[in-house]
Amino acid sequence: MSDLGKRIQELRKQAGLSQTELAGKIGISYPQMSRYEVKGVQPPADVLKKMADALNTSVDYLVSGDTEEKAKAALKDSKLLGLFKSVEKMGEEDKTVIEKLISAFIFQKETQQRLAQ
Repeated sequence: MSDLGKRIQELRKQAGLSQTELAGKIGISYPQMSRYEVKGVQPPADVLKKMADALNTSVDYLVSGDTEEKAKAALKDSKLLGLFKSVEKMGEEDKTVIEKLISAFIFQKETQQRLAQ
């Protein structure tokens, strides 16, 4: 299996999709999807774009494994992306504090939403 195939498989599984389901989403056959994933066949550009969109990632990440491009594709807010890059450079203790703050804030917002229903 090629690196491209591994990345496709990993993202497909994270999305909870079978090869057949992903193939259907991007308009290709199951056997062709299997060739991309298992045999390392390089998809054409239009299929790569559809696949990246279906897997919520970037073409750059699929092809080269560029994690910065994957983060950009997953996180549309450039200001937040910049903040997370800054946090990434911090020590583990500081990262843990920031993670706890974000988790507490999300918990508070979700609780407020549930109570408002």
